[in-house]
Amino acid sequence: MISIQSLRVEYGARVLFNDLSFSVQPRERIAFAGHNGAGKSTLMKCVAGIIKPSAGQISAPKGTRVGYLPQEGIHVKGITLWNETESAFSEAVAMREKIERLSAELEKLDPRSSPYGDLLEEIGDLEIRLDTMDPARMKPKIESVLKGLGFQTKDFTRDCSEFSGGWQMRIAMAKLFLQEPEVLLLDEPTNHLDIETQLWVEQYLVNYPGAILLISHDRGLLDTLCTRTIAFAHGRAEEYAGNFSYFERESVLRKEIRLKQYTAQQREIADIQRFIDRFRASANKATLVQSRIKQLAKIERIPAPEQDDAVMNFKFPPPPNSGHMVAKLEGVSKAYGPLQIFSGYDFEINKGEKFAIVGPNGAGKSTFCRLITAQEEPDTGSHAFGHKVATSFFSQNHADELDPEKTILETVEAAASRESAPHARNLLGCFLFRGDDVFKKIGVLSGGERSRVALVCMLLRPANFLILDEPTNHLDMQSQDVLQRALIDYPGSVLIVSHNRNFLDPLVTKTLEFRPSHMPRVFHGNISYYLDKIAEEKSAPKSTTKPASLPVAETAKPKAAPGVSRKEQRRIEAEARELKSKVLKPLETELEALEVKIAEFESAQATLSANLSSVEVSSDPDKLRETSNAVSKVAKALETAYSRWGEISDEIEKVREKLGDQA
Repeated sequence: MISIQSLRVEYGARVLFNDLSFSVQPRERIAFAGHNGAGKSTLMKCVAGIIKPSAGQISAPKGTRVGYLPQEGIHVKGITLWNETESAFSEAVAMREKIERLSAELEKLDPRSSPYGDLLEEIGDLEIRLDTMDPARMKPKIESVLKGLGFQTKDFTRDCSEFSGGWQMRIAMAKLFLQEPEVLLLDEPTNHLDIETQLWVEQYLVNYPGAILLISHDRGLLDTLCTRTIAFAHGRAEEYAGNFSYFERESVLRKEIRLKQYTAQQREIADIQRFIDRFRASANKATLVQSRIKQLAKIERIPAPEQDDAVMNFKFPPPPNSGHMVAKLEGVSKAYGPLQIFSGYDFEINKGEKFAIVGPNGAGKSTFCRLITAQEEPDTGSHAFGHKVATSFFSQNHADELDPEKTILETVEAAASRESAPHARNLLGCFLFRGDDVFKKIGVLSGGERSRVALVCMLLRPANFLILDEPTNHLDMQSQDVLQRALIDYPGSVLIVSHNRNFLDPLVTKTLEFRPSHMPRVFHGNISYYLDKIAEEKSAPKSTTKPASLPVAETAKPKAAPGVSRKEQRRIEAEARELKSKVLKPLETELEALEVKIAEFESAQATLSANLSSVEVSSDPDKLRETSNAVSKVAKALETAYSRWGEISDEIEKVREKLGDQA
């Protein structure tokens, strides 16, 4: 379908890739892999015809349509959402308008005249052509795609200029999906999507009738969709016949093979050179020496293997010790004009807890982050921090607050504590600022680069309560791995607003869901658990659907049921109070104590696991055995604690349900 032959792209002395050749077949799904700046987006722009390559050519059969979705920069205005997406069927729309115009002219003509017959025949031909385009499916398909991408029916008549940047990208995506080009080029299509919309897009792309070239930092999407991977690094592009996970495994093997080949060749060259140097002055060895010199000249040198791009180790500065309760909202209400975000909402995060915050844009996630960090006051209710809580907050807006006149290194060192300052250069390397890049001024950086600098500044501050708003949006896979591993080992409390499933799943133990016009809900599990529960709710009959966890407001004082006497109502309330004091309260107290134990066990497990891989322990058989036994004991204790935690959580749910039945 598309043939890329001997492609070369260079910017001055820098070669992004050279002699790149591959083909795209119908319905193929190809992933572009590599760190930011390696050339992925540039190649996609070449295929889209936006950038002309330095050498080589890109060819496709006549009439092949290529659709391109860039990362950002799309802004449509002066047209409604419906009319903009309907323009994807521009040919059919133009044909329908022409039929309507000719039909109006037809009414003015004499049915017995020759022009009337000619016009009637033209209208008939147009209607036959329009019928082959199946105009009846246009409206339902537009509705299906727009709603799948998160738009509501009331949005259809809004002007496109009313939508923010993330929603503008959804408009562009909807139009591309409706056009159905033979080749679809997608550069980070899920960056601005919530989890449910991501799942819809993923399923849509699985069934897409054309070929797809994809750039993404979402491992789940790449693994589900793609069957080929082209990886870019050090001015070279390599093909891998599999998805992203296959590429990661295979690339390690290829590096090992190249290193062995290089080492063996260097050994051979050294042996030949030693022979030449030893016998160069010997007359009776002259023929042999000349033979070895020729042999050495004929060897095709294997280039030295490149070093890995990122330093893949980072640990947070030791956080100050805090009390068990980290932050609490009680009876909080918040509204912006007529828009009610929260009403009488309660929330508490405790030491060591790690929450994912999910939900569609505009549901209240950012407002919640500002309230829980006391950056914004609630209209009613109260906010409280626990004992010795130190917060550190990362949001995309923090990138705009950086001093444009300072260099990257100056900015980061100014934000670091005395203990973490020596690690500033190492951390900048982890997040793609290497070598002389650290001396660039903030003012010359792109929006994504400024966001990464703001993230590094936050990570270097000692804190025991982290709030991260979309931290992975501008990170490549390696940087995501660095941050993920550091957060897994981090002993403090974390709230992460993100829709990156693979990043969140190994990291969080609870999920806080926000939806418009609904109270936020807590799910006691990671993102996969949350998605399973949501799927169960959708498949269950509406009358039996129950929330995953009940907000405190739902266990309040029971209200009198119609037809129940006052005396009977007092009896029900007394039973409810007894159930709360004698059953629910002890269970909740035990659960809190158990969560503290689990946090201690997890911290001990992390420490012991780190000791196990240290040189001091691994080189001493006695210490190794002793540490291994300790790891095993802690793992068993942790497993028992997890099991008991699950039992208590179930008992609490049952008691709360019983209290709800008495209401």
